[in-house]
Amino acid sequence: MSARHAMSQPALRYRLGLLVVVVAAAALAADPAGAIDVKLTMEEAKKSLAAGRDPMMKASEAAKPDEEVKKVLQHASLVTRVGADPEKDPCGTSAILRTKRFWLESFGRKEATESKKQKSDVRMPDDKIQKYLDMPNLEVEVQFCGDDEYFAEGVKMAFQQGSKTIKPVDISQADRGRKIEMANKAAAYRTRFTARFAYDSFDPNAKTKVVVFFMDGKQIDFEADFSKVK
Repeated sequence: MSARHAMSQPALRYRLGLLVVVVAAAALAADPAGAIDVKLTMEEAKKSLAAGRDPMMKASEAAKPDEEVKKVLQHASLVTRVGADPEKDPCGTSAILRTKRFWLESFGRKEATESKKQKSDVRMPDDKIQKYLDMPNLEVEVQFCGDDEYFAEGVKMAFQQGSKTIKPVDISQADRGRKIEMANKAAAYRTRFTARFAYDSFDPNAKTKVVVFFMDGKQIDFEADFSKVK
């Protein structure tokens, strides 16, 4: 072999190692560990149903089922929530992202409840599962506080991803504020509203700013990392 084509063993190992690193990085970029799942297979959907059903079945069979079921539901409410944790900050702004997996796991918990009532396995039929797989929009429920029960009239919202602003396909009216007592503070009013965003309008892997706009020109916002939500 000529000197021109010869390669030492250390150099060869270095090049092979570099190739492995590059391939691994590309694989991670193509298949992130998190991120909102826009496309799910029927098999993945049934796994999500089971992920909601199995903990609920176990909780219902515990020595203190009411307490265990409550824990399951509290955990489920945090899995796709972004922003403030209402248990720690009752008036913090937050949003629940009702993704396809959110709906499927929710129905899985209902399967567990109905199965116990009917004393036989209750499962969602494939045609109904398919309807959720085909859902074109992400539903977002936003919760936040203000100074009076009508403070959120006419609010709008958007996602901001870099220089791009994404508006929802539709948005509900905010609920009338519900009075809550705050420790060492004046009473506040908590409200919520729901908006739907087309899955093809935003990046499901991106860090996102959720912005709420008030009629008087004021706004509130918070950061949400979609790459950590499924």
